[in-house]
Amino acid sequence: MAPDVLVVGSGGAGLSAALAAARAGARVLLVTKLGLASSNTAKAQGGIQAAVGEDDAPELHEADVYSSSHETADRRLSTVLAAEAPDVVRRLEELGVAFTRTAEGGYRLARCGGASRRRLLQVGDRTGHVIAAALRDAVRAHERIETLDHTALVGLDPDGGRIRAEIDERGSRRTVEAGAVVLAAGGRCYAEARRRGEASTNGAGATGEVTEIAVGVGCAVRDIDALQWHPNGGAWPESMAGYSIPETTRAYGALLLNGRGERFVDELAPRDVVAAAIVREVAEGRGVGTPDGRPSVLLDVRPVPAADAEISLPYMLRRYRHAGIDPLREPIHTYPVLHYQNGGLVIDPDGATTVDGVWAAGEITGGVHGRNRMMGNSLLDICVFGRRAGRAAAAAVVRVGR
Repeated sequence: MAPDVLVVGSGGAGLSAALAAARAGARVLLVTKLGLASSNTAKAQGGIQAAVGEDDAPELHEADVYSSSHETADRRLSTVLAAEAPDVVRRLEELGVAFTRTAEGGYRLARCGGASRRRLLQVGDRTGHVIAAALRDAVRAHERIETLDHTALVGLDPDGGRIRAEIDERGSRRTVEAGAVVLAAGGRCYAEARRRGEASTNGAGATGEVTEIAVGVGCAVRDIDALQWHPNGGAWPESMAGYSIPETTRAYGALLLNGRGERFVDELAPRDVVAAAIVREVAEGRGVGTPDGRPSVLLDVRPVPAADAEISLPYMLRRYRHAGIDPLREPIHTYPVLHYQNGGLVIDPDGATTVDGVWAAGEITGGVHGRNRMMGNSLLDICVFGRRAGRAAAAAVVRVGR
């Protein structure tokens, strides 16, 4: 039986869209070109932002988003993002996500780069992994959702009422008809990094061809050139290349030092400011070369209280200690690494693109973060707009009778 809604992508945006569409009564087919558990959502470590502190409010959150974007974000989208964040936290907890709490029982909140308040919630430093697993379990358990892994979208025809999508299922091509499609296939930073000869934090699925397919059928894009480099990519040892050192290291007090042992930037400035400052220090001869000659500066984690590090940075500590380095005893080498596609398909607050019958959510879209994203807002974005896109797509199928 043909699905009502076809969802492309199994990261947090696709999973959220599928779940929302199914809960709205739609029959859903979710396809993903790699394994169902393969996504950048699962690699996201730092946390998720929500204005849940007593001194915070969604309006303050949105103002920080807009400021960090250098006033380029679509305020229709950033307002929705911030307003729905507390509800996202509640819904994730209903799915079993247990955010790290203080001894008194409140949320353990951190202040991240560009933020005016402490509003970053975490599950240790594996937040994305836990959120993705919870959403995936909910999708697998829903009777109206079918999933096909190792199935890539290779063509799309939105004309004629129903959407015709050509898919490649493990080497065999066929056409699927659906009343609506939600594109949630992420960005292109893995492919872009390979083209540039750089490292990337992204998995091998981040190649951007679904964006190209969407553009080919008329979907408008914005800020597609605006890529983001994570300020703190691992630079040494070689096994840490492409690893995104959680920015919560800096939230809890880690310092960035040049070759002279000097601080050179506000560690909690917006991402692009911090990344540019690191590149500048190295370019002007104040960097610290790695033992194998690669550029870097030092991230000194020693000021972070050991108790904070063990609670909020356990995975990072394990990885470095396994490589023979204890970040609580010696500074670690870091350099920016290609991380995120800020721009993408133009959407409205319900995820509708400029092509009838096509919705989108997550990193494949543009406007939510403008040309520079704050940390902790990507996990929020996929939950907010994945849900909105799935729900709107399902409603449109019922309304139009596709």
